Amino acid sequence: MKEFSVSFKEKLRNVDFVVLFCVLGMNILSLIILAGASNEIGNRYFTVQAIASILGIIIMFTISFLDYDKIIKQYGIWLFVIAVFLMITVVLFGKGDQGNKAWLRIPGVPFDIQPSEYCKFLFIVTFATHIKRVKDHINHPKNVIALALHAGLISGLVLMTGDLGSTLVYFGIIAVMLLVGGLSVWYFVGVLAIIVLASPILWNMLSDLRQQRIICGFNPELDPLGYGFQALQSRRAIAAGGFLGSGFFGGTVYPNIHSNFADFIFATLAEKFGFFGCFSYMLLMGILIVRLLWIARVARKDYGAYMCMGVVAILVFQTLENIGMCLAMLPVVGITLPFLSYGGSSVLAMYMLIGLIQSIKSHNQKYFFEREKA
Repeated sequence: MKEFSVSFKEKLRNVDFVVLFCVLGMNILSLIILAGASNEIGNRYFTVQAIASILGIIIMFTISFLDYDKIIKQYGIWLFVIAVFLMITVVLFGKGDQGNKAWLRIPGVPFDIQPSEYCKFLFIVTFATHIKRVKDHINHPKNVIALALHAGLISGLVLMTGDLGSTLVYFGIIAVMLLVGGLSVWYFVGVLAIIVLASPILWNMLSDLRQQRIICGFNPELDPLGYGFQALQSRRAIAAGGFLGSGFFGGTVYPNIHSNFADFIFATLAEKFGFFGCFSYMLLMGILIVRLLWIARVARKDYGAYMCMGVVAILVFQTLENIGMCLAMLPVVGITLPFLSYGGSSVLAMYMLIGLIQSIKSHNQKYFFEREKA
């Protein structure tokens, strides 16, 4: 059947407003936190975050109005090429500190970009397409090897930049998408067994800095003035917030935390707005995740569902890891809190992913009296 021509008003009507409400709610909460930092750095962060948010919303609506199926069919291979090119560029020319060179500094551009964030979008799209292509025989060793090479190339390049946090998120995306795609649980058991057996070798391959960060991540009291300082200060800030927090301009602990508006913004949220603020964020995130699971369930195409689950994996893994490290319960690995942490690349990449979700939802009813199995 022919595709119906749809007006802009009709396209806007097809937007999932539950998803939009949750995303904008978390984004606004981020801007409120940054606006409450009454200093020059806080004001600059607020300006950058506001600009990134506006651009992100525009990009989200642009992607949502496009037919994801047509775009991927025509340009899918090029999306993968772009992802590989971006990550190779970062490996060769990336900048950063403490062994992490995940950023690109472009001459004339007043801010750095983090390509691994944008590659999450590209990877989810191309990996979902790959799973769709082999889904009927996904457990055949040949297809498993091909999928492993696809996933390993991108995640391996991310790991080569020294960005352990992003690498773990990619592993989470890969595991969830393969599981939903029908890969046998025995493959997961086998990989887990290999990791356990190789753990002593993998541990020795880590730098002393990363080893200490992992050890102190689970027990920060071992080095309270060194590697455990960040986590302990974060936990103090959360405890200081109480139920309602110290207010919009309040807070005396969070200023002592490095990356208090980026990786540790949850601690800042807790001290300023207390349990109420933290619960508000987690409620919005919980509703968003449940809604994405529903969109995956009703997606017109199987690989649309795979893409939805890839985004769910990002939200779940990043939220749990970030809050866990802010509570001094998990290692500090440098992961942003979706839609809350400061960072132009993070905000834009998340809005790109939500635009993809909106496109999947909007095009569920693209054809009249049609139900596709692809």
